[in-house]
Amino acid sequence: MSVIFLLITASTLVAAVFLAAFIKAVRSGQYDDDRSPAVRMLHDPTPTSTENTTDR
Repeated sequence: MSVIFLLITASTLVAAVFLAAFIKAVRSGQYDDDRSPAVRMLHDPTPTSTENTTDR
């Protein structure tokens, strides 16, 4: 029965650490830009070379 209390304590501590890391990330602005990563690939420059580079 004491193992259950140990596991509950350990899991609560791990959850608290992850919650603190998440709050720190949110406050530092890591999740502010949610639009541009989805459309970033649409603004990549197109390749200038149109040659076929396959080896025969």
